[in-house]
Amino acid sequence: MSAMTSTTALRLGLLCTAIALALPSQHASAQAMDQSKLQMSMPMDMPMAPAKHKPATKAKAKKPASATSSNHPTLRHRVPKPTLEPVTGRTTMDMPMDHSTMPMDMPMDHAAMDHSSMPSMSMVPKEPITPIPVLTDADRAAAIAPAGGHAAHDNSIQNYTVIDRLETWNAGHGAGMRWEGQSWIGTDLNRAWLRSEGERIGGHTERADLEILYGHSVSTWWDVVAGVRHDFKPGHPQDFAAIGVMGLAPYKFEAKATAYIGKSGQTAARLEGEYETLLTNRLILQPLVEVNLYGKDDQRRGIGSGLSTVEAGLRLRYEVNRQFAPYIGVVHERAFGKTANLRRTGHEDIDDTRLVAGVRIWF
Repeated sequence: MSAMTSTTALRLGLLCTAIALALPSQHASAQAMDQSKLQMSMPMDMPMAPAKHKPATKAKAKKPASATSSNHPTLRHRVPKPTLEPVTGRTTMDMPMDHSTMPMDMPMDHAAMDHSSMPSMSMVPKEPITPIPVLTDADRAAAIAPAGGHAAHDNSIQNYTVIDRLETWNAGHGAGMRWEGQSWIGTDLNRAWLRSEGERIGGHTERADLEILYGHSVSTWWDVVAGVRHDFKPGHPQDFAAIGVMGLAPYKFEAKATAYIGKSGQTAARLEGEYETLLTNRLILQPLVEVNLYGKDDQRRGIGSGLSTVEAGLRLRYEVNRQFAPYIGVVHERAFGKTANLRRTGHEDIDDTRLVAGVRIWF
């Protein structure tokens, strides 16, 4: 009995010794676990103090610092409270957020944020800042097109008259004067035209004609014309039937081409082209070319068949206003073929160059 008692006491002593030896190792592992948790919740660049081991009998489990604790020097971060702007409904922060000091692994406690002051869809203003005015009868009337036609005046009667050239020059044996102009009345699609040109030297009319034409628009820039032409000079008066086209050619050349048929079988054609170059808004340079052709000889008028005359001019005008523009220029005229031979026979020059001064008027 005594042997069993001593054996039992020996076993109890060995067990107590083993328990006493095991307790310090468990306490050290608990401390190591606490320090590893603290190191994971701290910034990467924060220095770590070495762990101090204390005796097991006096050691107490130290509570790790919370990630949201304000005692940590680098984790002082306050979630700003959003405020609502009175007009736009947008939120503004009462202090800037410094994300540079926020650790990457810092948890955000969204449950702790105050969402009660955040704007909702019901807080956004539904009415516009500037109210839409009420539609009135005057607004409705302004939206209706006028009954008399649009601004192009295609249904109303209009008129226009222009004297392209009213000029004079020194002809040697007297002062020379020349005119050329046209006028129309009608709509944008249908018009009645008057065209005239002539020349006087030393008080005598050398040539003059008048055309009365009907014009119809066939495209945006072109009209077809047809009518009669009456020649006053040279020689005896003569009438022609006329048909042609006039308008704006490509590159903004103003062009006219008219064919004529006379009573005695005489035929003729006149081609004109001019171009306006704006040197300034008021200073304009205008070159012009005119070509006359005839189908038969007419010695009484000094006209030969084929190409008769070519005239080229260059005029520089200054528009005092859009309706009145004085100009100066130079004009050269030359006769060709049988017309040149008839002029030589009559002791006349076949070519002529002159300096001119004149005025352009329209109304």
